[in-house]
Amino acid sequence: MAYDHLGAMAVFARVVDAGSFSRAAEALGLSKSAVSKQVARLEDRLGARLLNRTTRKLSLTEAGAAFHAGCRQMLAEAEDAEAAVGHLAQAPRGTLHVNAPMTFGQQHVAPALPEFMARYPELDVNLQLNDRTVDLVAEGFDVAVRIGRLADSSLVARRLAPQNTAVVAAPEYLDRHGRPEHPQELDRHACLLYSYLASGPVWHFRGRDGPVRVPVAGRLEANNGDVLLAAAKGGAGIARLPTFICGDAVRAGELERLLPGWVDTADAAVYAVYPASRQVSPKLRVFIDFLAARFGPAPYWDRGLA
Repeated sequence: MAYDHLGAMAVFARVVDAGSFSRAAEALGLSKSAVSKQVARLEDRLGARLLNRTTRKLSLTEAGAAFHAGCRQMLAEAEDAEAAVGHLAQAPRGTLHVNAPMTFGQQHVAPALPEFMARYPELDVNLQLNDRTVDLVAEGFDVAVRIGRLADSSLVARRLAPQNTAVVAAPEYLDRHGRPEHPQELDRHACLLYSYLASGPVWHFRGRDGPVRVPVAGRLEANNGDVLLAAAKGGAGIARLPTFICGDAVRAGELERLLPGWVDTADAAVYAVYPASRQVSPKLRVFIDFLAARFGPAPYWDRGLA
């Protein structure tokens, strides 16, 4: 029987995803020795070691990491080919690989998954959270949730919800330092800064006087919105946060919303993005449709906010 190197690539990808030969063998319905032999023959064919094996865990070599990305892409394209000829048309099934930003993923994507998975029992979800911009194809993601203004790219984007922002501070801070009535007054306050803001330490507004550009400064800068939320609630200064992060705190009275009549000029939104070359499989389509319906043009996190 000829050696099936494409099948071995699929086995190798499953070993990496499972984290062990035994778990991969169980998922594939094979013996552990059969799985190990497939990977060993694949390494012989390539002339490179793909995995570092110890008694406690497996880890990818540099060559293995590069090869794994290609294997994941191959498997995704194979799934797309099946979907294109209708084998998956009746019901979404398989594994959906999703990437999302840390805070939004924890607060809004993760709570949506139980309902989504109950609705589609043949579909598994692998959710990875981080705040960096991932390479969907190279890292094997079917779809990513991204927030902000999208740069031009080859990705297809579907708008899921608006991303509104609010300038907020704890009432205790404002009682001590005063309440700014115009964006230009922010230069007298301790502002809490977000490291990944495209404009740097500059906040942009639009109001009755037209656009305003305000350089801001403060003693605390962080690359995570939850950190800035906690600092604002603790009275450390004024923050400009997405309402999907600070909405609950405003509704609870822990934070006070400032500068009514002034809006952020960034045309930002919550998007689902996926590769343009990727066939829109049933599992991808139902996931994007589900999030669009759950969030929508008037998302629940904005309720009760002026």
